[in-house]
Amino acid sequence: MEVLKKLLRICFEHLEDSFDALFGAKWNPFYQLGALGWFYYWIVVVSGLYLYIFFDTGVSQAYKSLEYLTHEQWYAGGIMRSLHRYASDALVVMMMVHLLREFAMDRFRSSRWFAWFTGIPMLWLVFTAGISGYWMVWDQLAQYIAITTAEFLDAVPIFGEAIARNFLTDAKLSGRFFTLMVFMHIAIPLILLFVMWIHIQRHATPKVNPPKELAIATLSMLLILSFIKPALSQAPADLSIVPTTVNLDWFYMPIYPIMNNVSGLTVWIALIGATLLLMMVPWMPPGKRAEVAVVHLDNCNGCSRCAADCPFSAIDMEPRSDGSAYKMEAVVDASHCVSCGICVGSCPTATPFRTKSELSPGIELPEDKIKILRNKTISASRNLTGTDRVIVYGCDNSLNPVEVSDTSVGVVTMPCIGMLPPSFIDFVLSKKLADGVFLTGCREGDCSYRLGIKWTDARLAGQRDPRIRKRVNQDRIGKYWAGMTRRKEFFKELTTFRLRLNKLDSAQLEDQNKINKSSEKVDA
Repeated sequence: MEVLKKLLRICFEHLEDSFDALFGAKWNPFYQLGALGWFYYWIVVVSGLYLYIFFDTGVSQAYKSLEYLTHEQWYAGGIMRSLHRYASDALVVMMMVHLLREFAMDRFRSSRWFAWFTGIPMLWLVFTAGISGYWMVWDQLAQYIAITTAEFLDAVPIFGEAIARNFLTDAKLSGRFFTLMVFMHIAIPLILLFVMWIHIQRHATPKVNPPKELAIATLSMLLILSFIKPALSQAPADLSIVPTTVNLDWFYMPIYPIMNNVSGLTVWIALIGATLLLMMVPWMPPGKRAEVAVVHLDNCNGCSRCAADCPFSAIDMEPRSDGSAYKMEAVVDASHCVSCGICVGSCPTATPFRTKSELSPGIELPEDKIKILRNKTISASRNLTGTDRVIVYGCDNSLNPVEVSDTSVGVVTMPCIGMLPPSFIDFVLSKKLADGVFLTGCREGDCSYRLGIKWTDARLAGQRDPRIRKRVNQDRIGKYWAGMTRRKEFFKELTTFRLRLNKLDSAQLEDQNKINKSSEKVDA
């Protein structure tokens, strides 16, 4: 499984490189799959509400009402029907790609099992809603779907009598059937919305809206498609004949040809088995669980920065329990914590400058203590030589920068680059451990722990606490978010950064020489 995940991740990242080149990281749809899924859902809801206004639930009227919308009201109803169709198809694509990508990026195990586990039932809801929608059209495709689905449901003895008997003749079919279909087609998306809300509950600041530009672009794409290839009904249903050719929507109905050649019971067993297998993936195997963050109340002043920065809502602020003068304390929910260390990077007491007392911040990871990070930094800088000495800080979920280590480059890694307190950069430069600091990690817009890169950029820009001190020369800070595959670009950026450091040192040496000459003239 690990080999499969790694191969899939490499494939995704190479594909995403192309989209980054075309649209930039901000508009790359692969970084917005969940948000695009929400966006398509709302397009389906809005267009569906418009169609519902004109839909007639009678046996013969259902088909006629949609034909009226498609042909006589093509400028509104026809466009809405096509939008409804294509946004529904896009929703299926987004869900499947999102599922596969989360698997490839290994973002489903340990404490992250919840989003995966709650996402699988959404597949059933989306497909059920889509199939019931096609059923309501009551053309020959709907007739085929109705009979095949009824036979599939009849394979399990949960109904009093066979459902398929209702489709023997037109006389047996009543308008109440379409009323039931309308109810299902409305109720299921509402249930889906509730499950979608549950799905993101463990995410702080969940991304449910794509960037405005991407939303406009994808909506425009659907509108253009709706004009070029409008959604049309097939011939009206006629239960006295057996349709010989129906054009399936392969996004929603890939299983129907199989249902024609395999017993319904076999299909039930396969579907239920596949669903259970997918839901159990986070525990196959469960993966190594790192120790969760630990709060040291002696150094916690209840500032709440760790709670604000945690991407997975794993930290709550509760009333003080140690009798301290501070009102609140941070409390870690072990079932939510993914041991990313972003909370450590937000803690104002996680500073390497402390020497008179034990370096134990308000919150830290037991396996990656801040004291260890300081020791690694000092050790990595110990043998560096030259005027372009660099400490590279990287994360464990991107390329391994250790191979760039040489006499001028030292490397320190951590679970997430968001774990690095800005004071460490100040420490390296002010203590002259290196001439510059270079940061790398996951791709921009796609941090493995969601917000690590975003918070790091904000801290360096002075937009989020803890801010980097103004005394730090920003020209001596470099960064490149490389992911796993942008190895060549990473080396190129690092080389450019080292050349910049050499120029800075040359300029400073020249300025110092000028100052010295001026002093000599004054003395003379």
